[in-house]
Amino acid sequence: MKNILLTIDFKNNEKLLIDKAFQLAEAFNSKIWLVHIAAPDPDFAGFEIGPKYIRNSRAEDLKKEHRQLQEYAAELKEKGVSAEGLLIQGATIEMIIEEAQKLNVDLIITGHHEHSFLYRAFVGSVSNEIIRKSKIPVLIVPIDVE
Repeated sequence: MKNILLTIDFKNNEKLLIDKAFQLAEAFNSKIWLVHIAAPDPDFAGFEIGPKYIRNSRAEDLKKEHRQLQEYAAELKEKGVSAEGLLIQGATIEMIIEEAQKLNVDLIITGHHEHSFLYRAFVGSVSNEIIRKSKIPVLIVPIDVE
């Protein structure tokens, strides 16, 4: 196992996921790709971009997320595991699958949040969709939302 793709959603569950990825990467001498999929720009999705302050706020959020990914990667490197952070904009499931294929990933690690029936019915589950669409093995890490 040479490459592990770790999905990061910035919902304060990163530590658990990074620890799991680290354990596997250390055991198998693998590289960890920390990937966060940001929502596409509103103009890409067919909506008006809006006032400049909203664009600036969005740009600042993306910079902050990118910086955080780089910090996580640096922490893993300090522990002796090869790691890189990637921030990508697009549709979550499709981009995870596409990046996993591009990076020749052997394992995808993602977290799973327990949601209500209504949430699952209307929004669905990212982890379930990744399992359904991926031809690459997927490790689901249960995450308690408090």
